[in-house]
Amino acid sequence: MKKTLLIACVLLVAVVSTACINSFAVQDLNNKALSYMEKGDYASAIERLKSSLDLDSSVFETHYNLAVAYTKAEDYINAIEEYKNALKIKPDNADIFYSLATAENNLSVDMEQGRVRMNVDGKLYTPKSDDINFDEKYEMSEKERALVNELKDSAIKNYEKYLELQPDAKDKEEVLNQIEILQGKTEKQNKE
Repeated sequence: MKKTLLIACVLLVAVVSTACINSFAVQDLNNKALSYMEKGDYASAIERLKSSLDLDSSVFETHYNLAVAYTKAEDYINAIEEYKNALKIKPDNADIFYSLATAENNLSVDMEQGRVRMNVDGKLYTPKSDDINFDEKYEMSEKERALVNELKDSAIKNYEKYLELQPDAKDKEEVLNQIEILQGKTEKQNKE
């Protein structure tokens, strides 16, 4: 009986120690990532945050900071995914809805301008800059047009959710204006 109790205690100490070490490692990686972001080195920040998620994928701040790093790097495809992951952890966080809406809107603009395209499998990708001719208007496929409309509709809903959670937001007028602009673009595209 004493041996069993001793083994149980040793295992408990090992588990607690490992959890503490992981927690410190996650915090250290997140701090380093924030330092890289402040310097504008988003690629290094993203790598640190992804490593942090490998250690513990349940930390809200890691998902949110990774989404912000992707947003700053203008990688809206991955930013949207990480904002959605952060929402799974904190579903009533107003800032996530605002940031998600902004990323969705930015991705829709990038798709309209041909900076992000859809391959035959329906996956989004960013073509190499040598492959893009900005002097020519990019003609989106029907699937791309449909996704752009979905992104804009989702952005509208997420901006509205932001305002629902933050009814006294200081940027309320700007957000309402952005919703109006998105509604106008969506209506225009649906007519085309």
